[in-house]
Amino acid sequence: MAKRKSGRDISGIIVINKPLGLTSNAVLQRVKKLFDANKAGHTGALDPEASGVLPICIGESTKFSQVLLESDKGYSTTGTLGEIRSTGDKEGEVLETRPIPLLSSDIIESVLCDFRGPVVQVPPMFSALKMNGRPLYELARKGMSQEEMRVIAEKKRRTIQIHALSLESFTETTFDLNVLCSKGTYIRTLVEDIGEALDSGAYVSRLHRTHSGPYTSDLMYTLDELELIAEQGFDALDALLLPTETAIPPDWPFVELDADETWRIQCGKPINTGLSDAASVQLWTVESGARMLVGIGRIANGVLRAKRLMQTDL
Repeated sequence: MAKRKSGRDISGIIVINKPLGLTSNAVLQRVKKLFDANKAGHTGALDPEASGVLPICIGESTKFSQVLLESDKGYSTTGTLGEIRSTGDKEGEVLETRPIPLLSSDIIESVLCDFRGPVVQVPPMFSALKMNGRPLYELARKGMSQEEMRVIAEKKRRTIQIHALSLESFTETTFDLNVLCSKGTYIRTLVEDIGEALDSGAYVSRLHRTHSGPYTSDLMYTLDELELIAEQGFDALDALLLPTETAIPPDWPFVELDADETWRIQCGKPINTGLSDAASVQLWTVESGARMLVGIGRIANGVLRAKRLMQTDL
């Protein structure tokens, strides 16, 4: 017999302002405990020394975590010039120091132009990407030389998209950037590569996520705020939850199912349809005059199939 999950059967999404110094999983566990939720998951980890937007999916919303993992992200970051560090951020060992040239906004902007659009990145060794089933950061901590780590990281070279990259401000030793990028972008690598192009080297000294998919900074709650609201009871907490459907990109085609079609799709049966093929569609049904999200699916060769389904009482 399967073990019954403990906690409340609730669903929704809460956007947390992840504080510095905590892992994303530590934040997730605190939120799950506050809501007494039977299930919860985050939608893309932030490093402990990064802050900002961290959507937490609760209950049935966890089924759409992958949708958010694959969404674009936004960041505000500070690069500090003149040093190259082992981890690409302020936590790393200083590997090399370099003189910092005299910079101007025009010089920096001319470099940034080369980092917009498709960009090839070699991910940092201190990352969660896996090689032969093991995270790169585990391999990096085994005492490998920089050259050995570089060879391994090189095998994970990939192309990402920088949709927008703007210079907010700069000093003699730092530059502040706003970045809008595709999934899988490493801001540490971006800052390091920009530092190299400026003939100085650089590392990330501040990183704040400003948005993740549709969720922006104005939707965030701090853990302290949540704990205060929790003192008012679960009704007050539950009122903060965003509907699951907010995770679904609004440009995905909308498919409305009748009662029979809803039953068929929930039983895993395909449905013939005259609709155009689409890699991802929203599936909705109408119950007692109200629309309800059933899940997401795909249409191929005129046949609709489910990809992820909500648990409903229909």
